[in-house]
This record gives sequence, C-alpha cells and structure tokens, in this order.
Amino acid sequence: MANDFVLDISRLRDNARKEIEKGPVTDAYGADIKRVIDVCNEALATELVCVLRYKRHYFTATGLDAPQVAAEFLQHANEEQGHADQLAHRITQLGGSPDFNPATLASRSHAEYDDSGDLLEMVKEDLIAERIAIASYTEIIQWLGNDDPTTRRMFEGILEVEEEHADDLLSFLQNMHPRNGS
Repeated sequence: MANDFVLDISRLRDNARKEIEKGPVTDAYGADIKRVIDVCNEALATELVCVLRYKRHYFTATGLDAPQVAAEFLQHANEEQGHADQLAHRITQLGGSPDFNPATLASRSHAEYDDSGDLLEMVKEDLIAERIAIASYTEIIQWLGNDDPTTRRMFEGILEVEEEHADDLLSFLQNMHPRNGS
C-alpha cells in the first residue's frame, strides 16, 4: 500500500522529552494557539455574562409563570457556569490565563447582559443570547476544524446544551405569548 501509516516513535519520544514544558500541546497541534486562547476567553466572557443574566432573571422573575420559568433560569445559570469552568480549564491546558476581569467582561462577551423586569422580556432576551451563542460557537467549531479537536469537541458539547436552552426558552415564549390564531 502506498499510503501505509507509519509512526516515527523515536521522533515522538524525542519531541516529548525536548518540549516537556508544553504539557499537552505537541507538534501535532495545528491551530494558532494564541488565537484559540483569545477565542476561548471571549467565550468565557460570554458564559459568565450569561450566568449573571440568568441569575438576575432567576431572582427577579415575577408573575404567574415565574416559578417554572425561574427554575429554568437557575438551571441554565448553573449549566452556563459549568461551561465557563470548562473553558477556563481548557485555556490553562493550552498555557493561557483565563480572563475573569469584571471590568472588561461585558465588552468581551458575544451576548449582552439584560436587566429586564418583565418575565416575557427576560425570556426573549435569554433566547436572543442563546441564539448568539449558538451562532458564534458554530462558527468557532467550523474554524477549529481538525486543528484542535479537543477544543472543538468541548465547543460541540457546549453548543448542544445551548441549543437545548434555546429550545426550552422558545417553548416558554410560545406558551407565554401564543401566535395569532392559536
């Protein structure tokens, strides 16, 4: 076979010893590591802003639908915090420093903070933020391709949860504000 795969074990062993300080990042890593860290820090900011927005909505939701919707807000906040933790961990794995600076958090986030007082507006703003996360994370996944499969898979997992959040919020929105003729 002309395309037989042959691994140069000796070279791999030498490189592993020579660049031990790089931890999990080897010569096989194909992405621009600095740019990946920057993109992950933007996503970290996005997730943290989402945690804050969901927490505010959880604590301030009022009205007949509030108990059920607020419980969903809290669940989403906790899941967004988990995403933030995943991103911070990946940033450190890649040799970067997670940026938790509150002074620049909102400006680095893809999504916006919202302090609506109306439950319907809260749901709409959260759905908009989820749609922004879905679109931006989809682009990030496509950009990463095969150059950083670990970070890509992390974003794919986060994307799956963001899509579930959007679906939950759409259900609330449809139940709170039925379409004309329904």
